[in-house]
Amino acid sequence: MTATPHLITAHDLNGVLGAVSILDVRWRLDQPDGRPDYLAGHIPGAVYVDLDTELADHSRPATEGRHPLPPAGVLQTAARRWGLRNDRTVVVYDDLGSMSAARAWWMLRDGGLDDVRVLDGGLGAWRAEGYPLETGEVVPRPGDVRLRRGVMPVIGIDDAARFPDLGTLFDARAAERYRGEQEPVDPRAGHIPGAVSAPSAANLDADGRFLPAEQLRARFLGLGADPGAPVATYCGSGVVAAHQVLALTLAGFEPALYPGSWSQWSQHPDRPAATGPSPR
Repeated sequence: MTATPHLITAHDLNGVLGAVSILDVRWRLDQPDGRPDYLAGHIPGAVYVDLDTELADHSRPATEGRHPLPPAGVLQTAARRWGLRNDRTVVVYDDLGSMSAARAWWMLRDGGLDDVRVLDGGLGAWRAEGYPLETGEVVPRPGDVRLRRGVMPVIGIDDAARFPDLGTLFDARAAERYRGEQEPVDPRAGHIPGAVSAPSAANLDADGRFLPAEQLRARFLGLGADPGAPVATYCGSGVVAAHQVLALTLAGFEPALYPGSWSQWSQHPDRPAATGPSPR
């Protein structure tokens, strides 16, 4: 295993196939159903996870955001279907720079699993090593994992409004969405007043792997993070923000996630929206 408790390399994963649980979390905003790609080729033994239906609760009102967190019992039922066990390492991956895999990483960590790894570089790193893929559906033996909620720090909409006065609130979306120049999904454009633009894509190198911890730390310190003050992050709907949580964790911070993110904030007309490159 790699030195970090949060990442694993393709080389190391290949060496422990069969001894870890692997989850394929392929998803993207313009193609939310990753199952066809999964069936066409996935890492041997990987079980497909549907982010939209298994890592979100769409029975909740729109005022809670586009990807509200599901109750612990719902996640536990899904995780047992994936074959997860409390005493077994879980590896998650995608083909989107770990943007969707990080959602599974965060939720399983929040549920109490200690050893959850993101495949650094995702499926691209696996392919680059020349390792094989398998096709079709993997149906594992049901697991016995026990999950809860509340291990990872979170903030709500009122906390997000106050947070810039207490610490640093990072906006993980693309810079043009932060500035309010475009908004392809949510009701209003702009950002939470006081939030700092920190696009999650800049956490990765050209190969889609996370930057070294010292570079990530320098990045966030340069954007205004204070090691002695709290740090939190949000995105469009709480998916990519989990990637930012992972990057901040690798950098030595203890970040909180705003799960509702801009998709919740923008649904409330009484919440102000800032535009332009400045936090306020």
